[in-house]
Amino acid sequence: MPYSIYSLQRTNRPFSLCATAAAIALITTAACSGSGDKTAKAAPENAAAQTVQLSDSQLGSIKVGSVTDRDFVIQKEAIGSIDFNEDMNVQVFTPYQGRIIQTYANLGDEVKKDQVLFTIESADFIAAESNLIGAAATLDQSTSALERAKKLYAVQGIDQNDYETAVANQQTAEGALKASRNAVAIFGKTEAEIDRIVASRQVEAALVVKSPITGRITARNAAPGLLEQPGTPPAPYSVADLSTMWMLANVLEADSPDFKVGQDVTVSVTAYPGRVFSGKVTRIGATVDPNSRRVTIRSEIKDPKHELVPGMFANFMIRTGQSVRAPAVPLNGVVREGDGTMSVWVVSDDPHKFVHRTVKIGLQRDGYDQILEGLKAGESVAIDGAIFLSNIAFGGVT
Repeated sequence: MPYSIYSLQRTNRPFSLCATAAAIALITTAACSGSGDKTAKAAPENAAAQTVQLSDSQLGSIKVGSVTDRDFVIQKEAIGSIDFNEDMNVQVFTPYQGRIIQTYANLGDEVKKDQVLFTIESADFIAAESNLIGAAATLDQSTSALERAKKLYAVQGIDQNDYETAVANQQTAEGALKASRNAVAIFGKTEAEIDRIVASRQVEAALVVKSPITGRITARNAAPGLLEQPGTPPAPYSVADLSTMWMLANVLEADSPDFKVGQDVTVSVTAYPGRVFSGKVTRIGATVDPNSRRVTIRSEIKDPKHELVPGMFANFMIRTGQSVRAPAVPLNGVVREGDGTMSVWVVSDDPHKFVHRTVKIGLQRDGYDQILEGLKAGESVAIDGAIFLSNIAFGGVT
């Protein structure tokens, strides 16, 4: 196998000029020889290049380890951004027409379920309360009239027609009060609150609008004095559940068939080095962007501590297949030679002696290269210092 003047490792480490000059001189000498001599010399030189014998001092620069089987996840990398989970982003409208009296939450605040967001003054609510108070008073009057009618009828102080009229008036008042209570209950008042209005005979002007979920205020359009209509945008408040967030990534059109709903996703962001957030793919874009030729992949990411913020730049690893188990060597143990081949240095029976071997690599995960051909688990190789061995063998370093 022909080799270039020197070997290149993926770290692109610089080589000494002396080593390069020595190698050029060696190649020049071989080229100037006759064809017969060239064939005779190439074999022993090449054979010698396959093995390196180190001294005790040189051996201290080499770290040796065993080839181990590791699981390599089949996954694709994508770049995207964090956003709110729009499926859990609730717009909080007022259920009643009226003017906002006071607000109690600001943009970015975290709120609890049923926490008051704002109060509103509604003419319809005031009218319903007034009818309730009037109905309660009418019932009290008709009830008193019925009690007197009963006593008079018992002593024949009134005729039967007058008594039945008193009974009918009392029943009508009861029905009116029940209808009035229901009208007030529509505005979110409990039975206890309605009883308090009836007992106090006082109209409450403020209606309370509460948060329907626990989350963070993501939008606020509420201000005292603004007239609000039920369901008319923009909503006074928007509240998002932060237990999950969205990951939005644009992947190449050619890679889009590899992605499926339900695939596992791991996310890393620069704000939390070393941290990994997990989730799953929830939606594959139905169209391809005509300009970028990319497809949007949406994933739902778990964020129980509410650490992720919309707009964060993030890297995503989406698992697209089952893991494969294969021999693995640390990245520093694999050398890219000048002719593009990948190689390792295997320890022979003599611990000072290393044998050069060409390998075929596959996936690269967590600081390891997957070895497809050329090595098997259990063999001992140089896992650090392999470039030093290649320099000695092919670059003339001593």
